[in-house]
Amino acid sequence: MTFDLMDEHAGEAYKILASLVTPRPIAWVTTVNAEGVVNAAPFSFFNVFGSNPPLVAFAPGNREPGVPKDTALNIRERGEFVINLVDEPVAEAMNATAASLPHDQSELENSGLNLLAGESVRVPRIAECPAALECKKHSILEIGGNRLVIGIVQRVHVRDGIFDPESHRLDPNSYRPIGRMASPHWYCRTEELFEMKRPD
Repeated sequence: MTFDLMDEHAGEAYKILASLVTPRPIAWVTTVNAEGVVNAAPFSFFNVFGSNPPLVAFAPGNREPGVPKDTALNIRERGEFVINLVDEPVAEAMNATAASLPHDQSELENSGLNLLAGESVRVPRIAECPAALECKKHSILEIGGNRLVIGIVQRVHVRDGIFDPESHRLDPNSYRPIGRMASPHWYCRTEELFEMKRPD
């Protein structure tokens, strides 16, 4: 099959791309609005894009055509955010925060989750997550109906046991993130890993 995303199948682009480009990591983004309300929302159009400076990018889309979601609005106004990474123990809570709520209501209310103050940003991180990236906005690009947030990672928090404290090498048995698979409801576990060494 061939899909013409510029013409005949343009309206199916999200479904097709989100189903094929998998697994995708999940950015569970916390932000704070002008009134101090903490917003939390998951996005799987996300990845790391460089290390010098350390760059991340995610695409929060729009609430409706031309109207940014709370996450994008808060980042535009305050310039800071935290990307909380997601493993299985917090998967259900992450999914629950995908609900669309009024701008003045926090998705974390009654979630049972705990927040820890940011160290380099004025945005908290979710304590139960295996890792969190404190970020400052570099830029926001609007391309058609897409909104791409690019951030520079200021500080990384990682649960004890995930990295060797001497070598800073990851222990793959201690970090089990989940991944986003085909839309609308599919995810994957990362329990079955295999090693494939690159050629010299």
